[in-house]
Amino acid sequence: MSLTRSAEATASRTADSRWLELLARAGFIGYGIVHLLFAWLALQIAFGTSSDDGDQSGALRTLSAQPLGKFLVIAVAVGLLAMAIWQALEAAVGHRAERGKERVMERLASAGRTIVYLYFAWTAFKVFKDASSNSADQQEALTGKLMTSSGGRWLVGLAGLVVAAIGIGLVIYGARKKFEKHLKTGEMSPKTRQLARRLGMAGYIAKGVAYGIAGLLVIVAAVKYDPEKARGLDAALHTLQEQSYGTILLTLVALGIAAFGVYCFLQSRYRKV
Repeated sequence: MSLTRSAEATASRTADSRWLELLARAGFIGYGIVHLLFAWLALQIAFGTSSDDGDQSGALRTLSAQPLGKFLVIAVAVGLLAMAIWQALEAAVGHRAERGKERVMERLASAGRTIVYLYFAWTAFKVFKDASSNSADQQEALTGKLMTSSGGRWLVGLAGLVVAAIGIGLVIYGARKKFEKHLKTGEMSPKTRQLARRLGMAGYIAKGVAYGIAGLLVIVAAVKYDPEKARGLDAALHTLQEQSYGTILLTLVALGIAAFGVYCFLQSRYRKV
């Protein structure tokens, strides 16, 4: 028990450290930039002019191609890694203001964010190292390999269900404005608080729609034994564009993702860290 308490105390001190807070806040800025570029690629898909992956890896490659792009990409990777460490500590010893079931749910959510931030940090590092392979092709190859293994189609289908559930969760999270409890709303002016609410709602709902479609495509890939359909967010955006009024719908999703990018900039200042 003493070892456990000692570990928790150490983790708590690390979570409260000033350097981790600064890096995490910088990470929100990088996360926002990635989503703005992601939104730009989604708009290009909407109007049929995209030449890169319509997902976060494509956004990072776009950033890498700019002046000082390599430096910016590795800065984003460091910031995202700091965000992952922060959320891992929150999952372990954080959310002390909540009690009971609510604290358990918040700690599980932090564990999920840890995985997301680690994935994006690793993606940024691969882009920095000039990994040129197409992320959609990588996902298709991995899905195809899984499908040939025993029980692989069930695993792919389960993964699709998880991604779709995340999408639904993001929509609900945004629509119910649950993100506000993580902000220092008392330090905001009324106009800033209203702006944060609108950006957060639009951003989380738009991301939820994109992830929901991506999850459904993975499920379809498992049911139809067709790995080509499991190509992540890029395929989700292209599928949306191919529907009736697809250009309008995808434009709205792109604007929502851009709104989330701007919301990340507000989080860098007002997020409770």
